[in-house]
Amino acid sequence: MFAALEEVIRETAVNAGAPDFSVVSEIPPSPDQGDLAFPAAFALARTLRRPPREIAETLAEALSERPEVRRVEVAGPGYVNVFLNREMWIRESLAGTNADVPDGIHVVEHTSINPNKAAHIGHLRNAALGDSFARILRFLGHRIEIQTYTDDTGVQVADVVLGFVRLRGADAEDVRRLAGQPRFDYLCWDLYTEVSRWIEEDPEGPPARQQALHGLERGEEPWAGIGTIVARAVARRHLETMDRIGVRYDLLPCEKSILRLHFWERAFELLRDAGAIRRSDSGRNRGCWVMDTDLAQDGEKVIVRSNATVTYVGKDIAYQMWQLGLLDRDFRWRRFHEYPGGSRAWISTSGPEEPDTPSFGSAALVHHVIDARQSYTQQVVQQAVASLTSETDRSRTRHLSYEMVALTPGTVAALGLGSAAGDGAVEVSGRKGVGIKADDFLDALLGRAAEEVAARNPNLPAEERQAVALAIAVGALRYLMVRVTKNQLIVFDLEEALSLEGATGPYLQYAAVRAAKILARIGRALPEGPPHPPQDFDDLLAERDPEEAADLWILLRGALGLREAAAAAAASEDPQVLARWAYEGAQRFNGFYHRYRIAGEPDATARALRTYAVETFLAQHRQGLALLGIPVPERM
Repeated sequence: MFAALEEVIRETAVNAGAPDFSVVSEIPPSPDQGDLAFPAAFALARTLRRPPREIAETLAEALSERPEVRRVEVAGPGYVNVFLNREMWIRESLAGTNADVPDGIHVVEHTSINPNKAAHIGHLRNAALGDSFARILRFLGHRIEIQTYTDDTGVQVADVVLGFVRLRGADAEDVRRLAGQPRFDYLCWDLYTEVSRWIEEDPEGPPARQQALHGLERGEEPWAGIGTIVARAVARRHLETMDRIGVRYDLLPCEKSILRLHFWERAFELLRDAGAIRRSDSGRNRGCWVMDTDLAQDGEKVIVRSNATVTYVGKDIAYQMWQLGLLDRDFRWRRFHEYPGGSRAWISTSGPEEPDTPSFGSAALVHHVIDARQSYTQQVVQQAVASLTSETDRSRTRHLSYEMVALTPGTVAALGLGSAAGDGAVEVSGRKGVGIKADDFLDALLGRAAEEVAARNPNLPAEERQAVALAIAVGALRYLMVRVTKNQLIVFDLEEALSLEGATGPYLQYAAVRAAKILARIGRALPEGPPHPPQDFDDLLAERDPEEAADLWILLRGALGLREAAAAAAASEDPQVLARWAYEGAQRFNGFYHRYRIAGEPDATARALRTYAVETFLAQHRQGLALLGIPVPERM
């Protein structure tokens, strides 16, 4: 509807002699100033050499002929304020389709944890961002494929394998038995810290690490066998951890497969033949294959080291080429993890592929959710891909960059990690063993939420109390991970996250629970979707007190802006846009609830309009929370 009105403005101005231009619309601060405002007359005044108000009156006359418009007013020196046919606008909003969505798969690659130890709190932000973004794209009609890259031959896995062999004297069978224990990833967390310290302090450490790393990359025993056991067991634990917050994956492409299936060799040939990389004959990179780039301080980025081992960047180039369908070879896949409900995650293999394996990859667009520290590396990879194909293909990969997570000192103490000096945020380091495992953090949130639920609902059965607490804990975590822009550091406070006041997940959940209770008192079921407006909606609204009519319309319009907010979040590649919409909607609803009686309202027309507003808010609010991965409990 808005696009049609903007086209009327454009055509009217062009017919009057103005050059073609893009029309800008605004939403007035108050409904009594209209539902839509056009300031176009001010920009056109110089071109048409006419007073802005005179131009505005011409535009208003053209707009008034549209069926979407109830009336038009010219305000001040030249604003065109449009009062919509609101019933028509609501019905068109509800009939919104995804007809303009282009064909092709959107790959969202996120989390991508090194499979050498337990996931930590920082990975939770990556997962929450990536999963929310994927849900938003799917809601808008895109076909989505979720990938989490598994670096099973990198130095992190090599360190853990080295720890088992050198510090524990374990062989493959020993490690296999340990991997069958619950939370094997915790054992690896501690071992990783221990072996990192040993490598730093013992002269034998660095060469031993190189031996383990080369053994992994070349498939030599015992390194390769133990590495596979460790990586697969830890990767499965990662999937279980993330499933606790509603995050699931389709694919686990493994670095080992990139090496064994000769992805890198083929990518190397293409890069070399295209002149995108060259062998360096001098300087500190002598003997290396490098890519010339102004992104590096010395103008060279090493792709293959002088000892013939390929860097992470090289393997990532090959991986991204496969993602985009630009590499003339493919992964092989096997079933890896079955989720409750029947969906599954596939993992790449260098062995035979399972029959009837779906086709993956060849994406129209790839979104890489990777923290801001990897921005340089992502730019290098994109440059390499462009050198082999085109700038168009380079633009098909996007780096959804984000900042890390820190904790308040009070949260550190509450989690039993000791006291923190000062009042500032506390950052953690997994390599140094100063970290917060994701499962421990979730357990702490769940325990605190369970205490609150028990205090508010002492007679609630234990099983139901636990279900409510889980929903609140997940909602608290997921909202706090996306409520600020992705490029802003998150400082997580346990008490704040679980608060029923302010910009928190429980606050948003409470608004939904309260709306559902109102409808239950009236005898109305939870709406499966936003209902259509009552017949003669505009006339009924006009009969109400102007202040109430304005409050009703503000609540409805905000709720029905879900698709617009989701589209803006997708365009900016930042779920924070949708998180802000959900918070502002909850604020509007809570203000409306406190101001007007609904279930107990004696006036039938007022009760019907208010009920309709609550139903619309609840349907849209629940959908918006679902896109953010926030569950809505039956009670709080």
